[in-house]
Amino acid sequence: MSGKHTIPAVVLAGGLSRRMGTDKATVLLAGRPLLAHILARLAPQASPLAINRPDMTGIAPPADPHELAPHHLPDRIVGRPGPLAGVHAAMLFAREIGAPSILTTPIDAPFIPIDLAARLAAARDTAADPDRTVIVSESAGRLHPVAALWPAALVESLADFVATDEKRRVTGFLAGLDTVTVAFPVTETPAGPLDPFFNINTPEDLATAARLLPYT
Repeated sequence: MSGKHTIPAVVLAGGLSRRMGTDKATVLLAGRPLLAHILARLAPQASPLAINRPDMTGIAPPADPHELAPHHLPDRIVGRPGPLAGVHAAMLFAREIGAPSILTTPIDAPFIPIDLAARLAAARDTAADPDRTVIVSESAGRLHPVAALWPAALVESLADFVATDEKRRVTGFLAGLDTVTVAFPVTETPAGPLDPFFNINTPEDLATAARLLPYT
């Protein structure tokens, strides 16, 4: 299951984008929406692709008619409780298509590694209990729990956690699970260090991403 086009992936884009002040999925980086950048990096390594958000307002169809538009996955948990609702929707999607696990990535990380799916899947395949172990990305000593490979078998556990935990944090859910961490390198570029999970939260971050983009 670690080869090309064997792992489904979901881009989590249901956040409110308060610091950015606009919908992150449609904000432009070098003239292209953030979503387009992420889908371009995911498409060679994962299939099918989906986007988790309340609706598809503002999401343009693919420019290339041969490219498939991502599936739309709204939250199944009401109240927009945060990223875990998107992970829950992703797990349900995996079950519906018969996939044992599913990759999630945030909408605001346009430089995700082109070998993300393969490396996380390889770590999953060596886990003692692949159906109960979450494979989490790391860079520069920092965990990126939204860039992870989630077993579909954990969907009921996740729903129970969201229903009973007040904070509903991804890290809180992971604390009660078996996890494996996969580290990805940060590279030095003339525009500064390039973290593959560089996160765009503000207009200033967007400007930094534009400087780094030629080196990805």
